[in-house]
Amino acid sequence: MFVYYYKQVLTMNSFPYANDNKRYHTLAYENARKGQKLQKAVLDAGLSCPNLDGTKGVGDCIYCDGGSAYFTESAAVSIETQLGNELLRIREKTPDACAVAYFQAHTNTYAPAPVLRRLYETALAHEGVKGLAIATRADCLPPEVLNLLAELNQKTALTVELGLQTVSNETARKINRGHDLSDFLAGYAALKAREIRVTVHLINGLPGETVEQMVLSAKTLGRLRPDGVKLHLLHVIRGTPLCALYTHGQYTPMARDAYIDAVVRQLEVLPAETVIERLTGDGDRRTLVAPLWSCDKIRVLGSIDKLMAERDTWQGKLFEGEDT
Repeated sequence: MFVYYYKQVLTMNSFPYANDNKRYHTLAYENARKGQKLQKAVLDAGLSCPNLDGTKGVGDCIYCDGGSAYFTESAAVSIETQLGNELLRIREKTPDACAVAYFQAHTNTYAPAPVLRRLYETALAHEGVKGLAIATRADCLPPEVLNLLAELNQKTALTVELGLQTVSNETARKINRGHDLSDFLAGYAALKAREIRVTVHLINGLPGETVEQMVLSAKTLGRLRPDGVKLHLLHVIRGTPLCALYTHGQYTPMARDAYIDAVVRQLEVLPAETVIERLTGDGDRRTLVAPLWSCDKIRVLGSIDKLMAERDTWQGKLFEGEDT
C-alpha cells in the first residue's frame, strides 16, 4: 500500500507532505495543516554547557561560537524583553503570527529543574507564545528535568531539539562533542517514552567525513523515526578551533554541489512523515569565514529542489523501515 501510494504521488508530480511542490516534508506544510501561523522567537537564557564549563570538556565543540547565541539578544536582557522584541520582529511580516519560544543558545536543560521551570513558564506566560522549543544535549536530561518536560508537554506544544550531529563516535571525538551515540540514544529514548516531540540536528561537512558517512547518519537516525530533523552545513566561524584548522589547511569545507548531493541523498533515507525543519544552517555574516557560497540560501534551497526533480526522487524513497 505504501509503495503503491508513492507511485501515485510520483505520477501526480507532488509529495503528500508539502503544499508548494516540494518533495520533502516541509515545516510550512505542517504548520498550515494545523492551521497555525507560528515562527520561532529565539532566546538566550544565559545557560552554559557541560562541554564548555569543564564538566565534560573545555572550549565547546570545535565549530561553536557562543552556542548559536549570535541569533539572540544578550542573555543579560530578560526573557520577557527578548520575547517582546522577537514578537515585534515576527509581526512586522505577519501581523497575526504567534511564536514558539525557542531556547536556542547553549544547553537549555543544563540547570536545576526549578531554574528551568521559571524560565519555561515565564516564556509561556508571554502574550503570543503558543509553544516551547528547547535545544539541548541528549546527555543533559536527568530524571527531574525529564519529569518537568513531561509536565510541560501536557500543557503546551513542546519540542525538544537534540544535537546529534553525526552517528560516528570517531567524528564526535574529533569535534570535541563530549558525548557519543549511546548517550544520544538513551536521551532520545527517554524523551520518546514520555511522548515528547523530538527534532534532531545533523551537521554535514564535519572533519574527515565523506558524503557516504553523512548519509549513514541520516539513515541511522531515520530508523528512529524522529518527529523532526534539521540538516546543517558546517560553517567556519572566526575565532573557533575549526577556523584555526581551516587557516592551516587542515580542514576543507564542503563544496556547494557536494552539499546539495548529500542533502538529497539524506532526504531519500529519512521517513516521509519526519518534518524537515531546516536544510541548511545560517552563519553570522560578520564572522563567517567559509564556505561563502552558503550565504546564498535561496540558491541552495532552489538547487536542492532542482536536483530532486532531476533525479525524480523524494523524501523517504529509500527509507528502510517496516512500512516499506
